[in-house]
Amino acid sequence: MKQRNQSLDALRGFAILTMILSGSIAFGDTLPAWMYHAQVPPPDHKFIPTIPGITWVDLVFPFFLFSMGAAIPLSLAKLAAEKGKNIAVFIIALRRYVLLTFFALFIFHMRAWVIADNATAVDYLLSIGGFVLLFFQFYDSKHSSHKTALLVAKVVAFVIGIFLLYQLPFAGKGFQLNRSDIIIIVLGNMAFFGTLIWWFTRKNVWLRLGILPLIMAVFLGGKETGSWNETLFHFSPVPWMYTFYYLKYLFITIPGTLAGEWLLQSSNARQSEDKKRGVLNLVAGLSFILIISNTALLFNRNLLLNLVVTVLILVALYYLLNKLPVDENKLLRQFFQAGAYLLLLGLFFEAYEGGVKKDSSTYSYYFVTSGLAFFMLIGLYGLQWMAIGKHISNYLSLNGRNPMIAYVAGNLLLTPLLNLTGLISVFDGMNTNPWIGFLRGVLFTGIVSLITIFCTKRKWFWKT
Repeated sequence: MKQRNQSLDALRGFAILTMILSGSIAFGDTLPAWMYHAQVPPPDHKFIPTIPGITWVDLVFPFFLFSMGAAIPLSLAKLAAEKGKNIAVFIIALRRYVLLTFFALFIFHMRAWVIADNATAVDYLLSIGGFVLLFFQFYDSKHSSHKTALLVAKVVAFVIGIFLLYQLPFAGKGFQLNRSDIIIIVLGNMAFFGTLIWWFTRKNVWLRLGILPLIMAVFLGGKETGSWNETLFHFSPVPWMYTFYYLKYLFITIPGTLAGEWLLQSSNARQSEDKKRGVLNLVAGLSFILIISNTALLFNRNLLLNLVVTVLILVALYYLLNKLPVDENKLLRQFFQAGAYLLLLGLFFEAYEGGVKKDSSTYSYYFVTSGLAFFMLIGLYGLQWMAIGKHISNYLSLNGRNPMIAYVAGNLLLTPLLNLTGLISVFDGMNTNPWIGFLRGVLFTGIVSLITIFCTKRKWFWKT
């Protein structure tokens, strides 16, 4: 179980680090279009919704959503073994929802460039102060011997945080509920609705999957003026916190819960034969190739070629998986079957809605990315059995175990420190050519990663 759960942590770590990398590489016309979101191409990076295709950047968010879905069964496994825990699970889901919403509001407003149009040293220090407050607000103290003191510190940190949101001018606009980190808001919605859906359908996977067509029906019917679908689609008592539109990402989160359940059911079998380990290495390699080929060929719009290449790789993977021992075969075959179906479904949907797109996201996008997430899990699992791969997997998992710190360390700690020390000029000057422009992102992401690993190794976890 430890090995398999590490692959999930590694998937989360890969997603969070590439998310940081995509936001820290050089902008403008320094790098090629496939280094950015497909619908926000260089040099102007203006949103063009008619451009179809995906890039590696467009895989980052769905991979993280998928890993969140997979973590739901793992985190609630103990409660699932008990009876009468419906209210307890609802409270857990609601608490995560509220805390993630606060997190989204706070980390957005505490960025120095949001506090002031022309940030000063005081504004950067406020951002660092916000990072320190977050540490006390979300530090997991369950295993600490100073629980009472840490609880008091947590309450004080939240009070100070709320006071700052109320008091700071925020570039003359003041605090606004409709200004927040949209990625975290979506994650909050998925944590709440994904948890409840899994909990009440944990014994009936078909019922869980059957919810998705109902959501699709609301989206399709919501386009009809005067329909009840339209009313439901637009209904929201708290639009800054919830809109039905966010539920589209359940098409990625719910498949992720299947992966989590299969991880729970899997055994602790280890590979011992070099021959079988070699087969697993081939499976991992082909899984990574499948992800890369789909991303590249969909971006370049080589649709028929992509379908042919995908089918050939899937056939090869099916053949290789049958050569693995039964214990290994069961888990990886489950991943393969779900991933292959979702990926092919997404490719069959590709022509609908003008081609696969992240924004506005299409059904092809949901199915393709959730399918590729299954193959990413297969690849990362196989990576653990390689001499070098196990170090890569361990590195990614150390970041994946502490995603909240990784997500904010760049904006609220590293960027302020770079500006206060004047080193930001070095980073800003790295826009001269593609290699240096990419190195800029690698350096920034690497420092954030080291901060995250430092906290992880000391068991300084942030949790909701």
